[in-house]
Amino acid sequence: MSYLSALSMRFRAAGQSLARLAEGVRRSRKPDEIFEGQWIDADAENLGADADEEARDKAFWGPTPSADQQAAFEPRSAYHEPAGFDGEGLLSVHNLAKSYKSRRVVEDVSLHVARGEAVGLLGPNGAGKTTVFYMITGLVKPDRGVISLDGYDVTPLPMYRRARLGIGYLPQEASVFRGLSVEDNIRAVLEITQPDAKKREEELDALLEEFRLTGLRHTPAVALSGGERRRCEIARALAGHPSFMLLDEPFAGIDPIAVGGIQDLVRHLKARGIGVLITDHSVRETLGLTDRAYIIYNGHVLTEGAPEEIVANPDVRRIYLGEDFRM
Repeated sequence: MSYLSALSMRFRAAGQSLARLAEGVRRSRKPDEIFEGQWIDADAENLGADADEEARDKAFWGPTPSADQQAAFEPRSAYHEPAGFDGEGLLSVHNLAKSYKSRRVVEDVSLHVARGEAVGLLGPNGAGKTTVFYMITGLVKPDRGVISLDGYDVTPLPMYRRARLGIGYLPQEASVFRGLSVEDNIRAVLEITQPDAKKREEELDALLEEFRLTGLRHTPAVALSGGERRRCEIARALAGHPSFMLLDEPFAGIDPIAVGGIQDLVRHLKARGIGVLITDHSVRETLGLTDRAYIIYNGHVLTEGAPEEIVANPDVRRIYLGEDFRM
């Protein structure tokens, strides 16, 4: 299945044109910027070389959504059940676990993020934090556990359905449609989320103004600087009306001046009432920005607390921060 075919299948339910997205696919150099599969899982990888295309598609993309799931903007109760805990305004995970073959990489991890707060997900390399993060986004399928949004169980839902419900995701790598202009990057999402043409253009103008992109609206995304590209990506993500944003390594590979810009963007998301979950190797920058943080170690939550509590924790200093760490 091609990326364009996958896009067509996923967006057809909403009855929207793929003209702009198709143009982005044709002009982009890397198709993986356009669409990511529902699960990164061993099922597709374990198929033999002689497996037919249909079997590979099913293993990678998962089962075809039901009629209820395919209907755009259905009420949550139409396609998934109450989780039985938590409630409005929370993104929560409960007792998540994941193994790769015989190796358990995540065991009974629980955490939550409220709207309007920034939470860090930190830990040493190989601790399991990235796997936890990807299970929340929908990129990795958990072996067990529950992921809930506003009290509803979203664990069975693929990434694109979680996005429609309000879980936004900003990957570390550049994710703009490089063949499209800045305004068409944002409009491509608004054409799905805002059916009224007049309101769609008003929202587009507002997002361009909010993220200081008005003067760049006709600029090809490929010509943007790093900071401009990031603002475009966040504006496009907000066109999907998320309640929560998951930021994967936002501080990776940027210079000290750009760090301040990323921090300002996260504060801006919080001011909008959006909950933010950040995973990053830049501990000092992340702790300086978040209200709380979870430290993952050996697949478990070692501790959770405010940044000053994390820094003062002797176990965290011993296994992760080091005794000389200072904020």
